[in-house]
Amino acid sequence: MEESQNYGHEHPLQLLLNEEQMISNQSGVADCSRCGEKASAPCFSCVVCGFYLHKKCAEAPSEIYHPFHRDHPLVLQKIPSYYTGCVCSFCGETCKMLVYRCPCELDFHIKCALFTYDIAEKNLKELEHVALEDPLVSTTSDGEKLEHLTKCFACWEPLANYAYFSADCGFNLHKKCVDLPLKINDMGHKHPLSLQFNSKQLSCDICGETRQSGFVYCCPPCNSAVHIECVPPPIVEAKCRQHAFTLFRRRAPFICDACGIQANYVAHICCSCNIIVHKKCISVPRVIKSKWHDHCISHTYFLQGEDFKRRDCLICHNEVNVSHGSYSCSDCSFVFHVKCVTEIEGSYFIVSQENEDEKSSDSLALLQDIKAVDPITVIERNDAGEATKVMHFLHEHELMLRDKIVENDKCCDGCMLPISASFYYCSRCDFFLHKSCAEWPKMKHLWCHLCQKHLILGSYLYFTCSNCSCLSGGFGYGCNECQCYVCIRCIFALSLGALTFPGHQHPLFYYKKYCGRCSACCKNVGEALRCKDCNFDLCHTCFSLPTTAGHKCDKHLLQLTYNDDNNYSECHYCDICEERRNPNYWFYHCATCDTSAHIDCVLGKYPYIKPGSRMFYERGNHPHHPLTFVKKTYYYPACVKCGQPCQDLALECAKSGCNYIVHWECRK
Repeated sequence: MEESQNYGHEHPLQLLLNEEQMISNQSGVADCSRCGEKASAPCFSCVVCGFYLHKKCAEAPSEIYHPFHRDHPLVLQKIPSYYTGCVCSFCGETCKMLVYRCPCELDFHIKCALFTYDIAEKNLKELEHVALEDPLVSTTSDGEKLEHLTKCFACWEPLANYAYFSADCGFNLHKKCVDLPLKINDMGHKHPLSLQFNSKQLSCDICGETRQSGFVYCCPPCNSAVHIECVPPPIVEAKCRQHAFTLFRRRAPFICDACGIQANYVAHICCSCNIIVHKKCISVPRVIKSKWHDHCISHTYFLQGEDFKRRDCLICHNEVNVSHGSYSCSDCSFVFHVKCVTEIEGSYFIVSQENEDEKSSDSLALLQDIKAVDPITVIERNDAGEATKVMHFLHEHELMLRDKIVENDKCCDGCMLPISASFYYCSRCDFFLHKSCAEWPKMKHLWCHLCQKHLILGSYLYFTCSNCSCLSGGFGYGCNECQCYVCIRCIFALSLGALTFPGHQHPLFYYKKYCGRCSACCKNVGEALRCKDCNFDLCHTCFSLPTTAGHKCDKHLLQLTYNDDNNYSECHYCDICEERRNPNYWFYHCATCDTSAHIDCVLGKYPYIKPGSRMFYERGNHPHHPLTFVKKTYYYPACVKCGQPCQDLALECAKSGCNYIVHWECRK
């Protein structure tokens, strides 16, 4: 330990050269008084008041004329009190205490400013003894490739892609980024490009993207910039095509033949095919399996218009210009914008060349851990080939096909909506299933499922749908990875393509980005099922409402009604709660009895739980008897927990003579 000058501190300071001296000095966890980071050797220490100061921070000059930013000097100063969220322009981490700052609103940690200065001066003695790590190809125990999210501070490419310095140096840095030339000339630009901080937030001439941190090659007079990783070789081999692309060394507006999007930066051309593309579209995959569609889809640069009558993108529903690149399904004649089908990371995977011949088959078989198995086994067919007797893998008895139902109070055990149209029924138990619900596949990919794993069809006593938040019974798709579930109603509402709705004459299409009001409930929504022909929009909850519903207020089934033709304001009341009813909102109505009621008053809080379903609830205080889901109609016994009448969903003991009943909310 050495005595040293006090660097403005009121007490004498000691220089601690290594960690052993810090331990012997009884130095605990402390922060440097200038940079705010954890103190480490070499540093100065005050034995009187616990003051610490990194040696590098203590010796940092008050100004730096940085080679990577020649417009202004970087001045060492405290972060202004009004300045929130100060972020280093090199490493992207939050700054504390003192920073190097310039009028261009560039901020740097002390260590980052000094380190990058050393890079510019090729004075990197501190890296001479730092170990180099090889590019990582690590895998997990199940063989899946790891995602290395750590980025190099210089180029902001994944650190594991190239040889890099170990964490001992204190920076995430590729070896190649330390050895970058300070100037380059061979870019088709009239001036040399210099390695700089991107203080003007210029977009890259090659890829068109703007990056806030790290280095770029800049030409300040021309306001031109190129990312480090975008500095290209003259010839670029395409990963998924037969030909190589050549860099067209002039910035000019063009429309990319791969994705159809206009750009105003450097392009790549293939002279053999006469096409011009963005840098990122050089390796656009030829065949992919997307979670937006059940089949594999293929990329082509030019489509024959007469073969694709549907020229609207199945995702955004805007027109696809088939004279430029797009993805299409040869089975369904659907087309997709390249950007729409690839913009969600993890929503698609590339089909290998050996599997491309299978792209017209059930492509779920190409996905990992998925086997395409029919959910129903056909036992008998009629003369028209329609399956009239089947076995469904989620029910133990045979099911028979029928077109009409005698009892109007039955609901489908799949979607929990009233039975309508063709359905299967079980002659041995109270089980009904819409024909369409019986045909849902055993496994399915859903584009909005966050963990990007496939969903498995199951039958559940109850679950909470992760999409609509409704408590539901019956069929649902569940994820074993994140333990979330999606009801059949939402699966249908989130389906792509034209959907029919009984209350509207035109088909509806799902828009995942929408700002407006639902035509049924008038609530603001961020996604909707919309009509292209008129101003009609539905949230997916209202789209899934039962078209008929029973209630004790009327002996007939109430019909879902979309407009109130009665202009007499005294009629705009709910016959259940007796509160005023907004005539612009949908409601349930009986034309025979002139009964009208709010949707929520008719359906209650839990419309998608089937009464009569039994369960054992071991976590409650009635663990030994089975409990039955009930919705009392006329007689409301008191809840054993809260003492209030059980007017909505409740659990009642199924054992004869036991009077146990509890609200669903009170069950715990």
